[in-house]
Amino acid sequence: MLSKKKTVEVIEAMGELFPDAKCELTHRNAFELLIAVMLSAQTTDVSVNKITPNLFDRYPTPEAFTTAPLEDIMNAIKTIGLYRNKAKYIKGCCKKLVDEFNGEVPRTRKELESLPGIGRKSANVVLSVAFNVPAIAVDTHVERVTKRLGICPPDATVRQVEEILMKKLPPEMWSIAHHRLIFFGRYQCTARNHDHTVCLQLVGLK
Repeated sequence: MLSKKKTVEVIEAMGELFPDAKCELTHRNAFELLIAVMLSAQTTDVSVNKITPNLFDRYPTPEAFTTAPLEDIMNAIKTIGLYRNKAKYIKGCCKKLVDEFNGEVPRTRKELESLPGIGRKSANVVLSVAFNVPAIAVDTHVERVTKRLGICPPDATVRQVEEILMKKLPPEMWSIAHHRLIFFGRYQCTARNHDHTVCLQLVGLK
């Protein structure tokens, strides 16, 4: 496994490759990000970004979603995967925001995870991107890349990957490391067959 020093060097090398690495979900505020993250489960950011502008024009607030018929929300998001369940989660999430959080997106992981449709990964994205709280969201790209590069062991769970990265990187790097790992996995070290030697060379491991 890579040392702390080497892990930092690898993440910095990814930063040189992808200096503009950031959240690719289109949003204007914490609420829109929360809904976009929920929609992005097992769906590409590109697919989500195609539907969210119209969705948020129609339903700009949690209150607007709570009063909308479930069928209307389903129709607005039906081009993405699992849209029926996601519509129910959105409705439930917005109801809880209105009932318990005065219509505002909460700023703690525990409160975010109490919302329907929001797990630890999604909560970490919202904390990091919307509120600048150091956090590492482990998605499929982050998990796959960290294991392929030897930052984490192959049998590590998602939670263990998060904890290992938090130990190997200083807190001020957590949020940007998450974006750099995603970009590296999305645009360079993809899940498809490719010459992995090039990936290793690009981050100084070969």
